[in-house]
Amino acid sequence: MKFNFVKKLALAVAVIYAPLQSMAWGTNGHRISGQIAENHLTPKALAAVKAILGTESIAMASNWADFIKSDPAYNYLYNWHFVDFERPMSYPEMTEYLNHDTEPNAYNKLEFLIAELKKPSTTKENKLLYLRMLIHITEDIHQPMHTAHASDKGGNDFKVNWFSKPTNLHSIWDTELINFQELSYTEYVKAIDHPTTAQIKAWQAAPVSKWVFESATLAEQFYTEIKPGDTLNYKYNFTHIDILNEQLLKGGIRLAGLLNEIFG
Repeated sequence: MKFNFVKKLALAVAVIYAPLQSMAWGTNGHRISGQIAENHLTPKALAAVKAILGTESIAMASNWADFIKSDPAYNYLYNWHFVDFERPMSYPEMTEYLNHDTEPNAYNKLEFLIAELKKPSTTKENKLLYLRMLIHITEDIHQPMHTAHASDKGGNDFKVNWFSKPTNLHSIWDTELINFQELSYTEYVKAIDHPTTAQIKAWQAAPVSKWVFESATLAEQFYTEIKPGDTLNYKYNFTHIDILNEQLLKGGIRLAGLLNEIFG
C-alpha cells in the first residue's frame, strides 16, 4: 500500500511540473486562451465539446499535450507543437511553403485535426485525442516563438536573462512575461477578454496560414530587438505586454471560431 502511494505521489508531481519543461505557452498561457475560447462558444459547440471532454474544461484540456510529453508512446506528437522557418518570408512565400511542406508541423497537423473532427466516422477515443491536440496547437501557433527560427530551435538556443535569471527567448514568451503579471488564469481572462465584434469577425475570418504568418512576423521583430546575453526586465514587459495579451486573446477567439465551425 505504501509503495502504491509513493508511485501515485510521484506521478502527481510529474504531472504538475511537466509543463515547466515544455515548449509551449506555459500552463497559465494555455489555460487563459482555453477559457477565452470556452467563453465564446455557441451553445451547440459547447455541448459537443463537453460530450467529448466530459468534466474537463477547455482550459484544463489545453495542457494535456504538454503533460503527455513524458510518455514515450506520444513522442510522435513532438513536431505538432511548432512550425519553424529557415528565413523570413513574405505571406505568399510562407503560404506556398506551408502548403507543400510534408514534414509534421503545427500547420499541417492542425489542418488534419480539423478534418478528422468533422468526420462522423471518427471514433470517440480519437475525438478526445484530436480535440485536445487541436486546442493546444491552435494556442501554440499564437505563441510567436513557435513559428520562429529553426536554427535556434524557436529561440530555445537564444540565451538571455530575465532580470537575474538565465533563460532563453522562447521561455520569455512561454512563461516569464505571463507569470510576471502575477494573475491566475481566471483573473487574466477577466482582464483581457474584451474583444470588439469587429476584432472577433476579422480574427476568425483569417486562415490558419495567416495566423502562422502573424506570429512569425512577431518572432522576427523579437529577434531584431535584442541580442544574445541581454538582460530583459521591466522595460521589456512594458513594451511587449500589449502584444502578449493580444496573442493570448487571439488564440482563444480563433480557437472558439474553429470549434464553432466544427461543432456549431
